[in-house]
Amino acid sequence: MEHENSHQHESNRAAWSEAARRYADELEDSIEFLKAGGANFEPPELPFLHALLPCNRAIHLQCAAGRDTLSLWNLGAREVIGVDINEDMLALAQKQTKALDAPAHWYRSDVLSTPVELNGTADLVYTGRGAICWMMDLNAWARVVYRLLEPGGHLYLFDAHPISWMWDMEVDHLKLDAEYGNYFDTVTHEDSSGWPTTYIPSEYQPEKPATKFERQWTIAQIVNAVIDAGLVLEKLGEHPDPYWNAFPNLPKETLLRLPNTLSVLARRP
Repeated sequence: MEHENSHQHESNRAAWSEAARRYADELEDSIEFLKAGGANFEPPELPFLHALLPCNRAIHLQCAAGRDTLSLWNLGAREVIGVDINEDMLALAQKQTKALDAPAHWYRSDVLSTPVELNGTADLVYTGRGAICWMMDLNAWARVVYRLLEPGGHLYLFDAHPISWMWDMEVDHLKLDAEYGNYFDTVTHEDSSGWPTTYIPSEYQPEKPATKFERQWTIAQIVNAVIDAGLVLEKLGEHPDPYWNAFPNLPKETLLRLPNTLSVLARRP
């Protein structure tokens, strides 16, 4: 189903095919990690997830290659569903599912067009690290979350703290980034320079990378989108723990004095 931002999401879909090359090289390690009962979550997430699991069905939006989705299964979800826009990522998720014989199902879809057959079926909708920046319309995203949840079901969001966008990633001190340094500037950012090499090493990136579109959101915009969709906000968490090595040159003692990640817990009445 087409929507106003379909072309931007489709361009991001192509960019994630580039990133999938690195994920493919890590596939066997990921399978062994999951077979051993591993859960690929950051420390601040675990108290939230342990309180929400076990459950019958968890739906993971923007699931990528499925390692986090299958980690929800390891933590007690009886069935897991992954939704992602990129077919190469989902092919890796399918391989992991087969290797683990897991009760997992995967849907290739723009999140904003998540199939209606899933409506009202989730005890838990999870979305994790580095996800909502790829959503161009957060209100539409929150409405999808609402329709997927059964009454009493929960959304748990864990992502970059909005203030973390503001800092220059290359320097060894706090410096406002030239492009992202205004917290309230929630315009769409267009980038054709490839992925940060702290995330996707240069050997995996093509000579002419796909254009990526990102949107930085404030805490108020995230929380209000959730509330306006009809969900009841239950808890908000701000954490010093980063989820990737975004600031490789910043002293750790400086980094850990900042909010680097954010938790949002909400419930469908």
